[in-house]
Amino acid sequence: MVPFALAGLAIWAVVGLALLVFFRDWITTNGHENWLWTCLAGFLWGFPGLAVMMRHDANRRRRRTHR
Repeated sequence: MVPFALAGLAIWAVVGLALLVFFRDWITTNGHENWLWTCLAGFLWGFPGLAVMMRHDANRRRRRTHR
């Protein structure tokens, strides 16, 4: 599950940076600044998700070794 959380973090970061670098003028002209905030929120919320997935994977490995 950790790779999925890392992929999500990477996607939010790449999209946010692309919007910031390539579409900043269009975003501000058309009033879509919330798109950047959405990318930032998705990226930041990915860290608790990553922690949960790391715990999930550790518990799954522990359960498999105790069988």
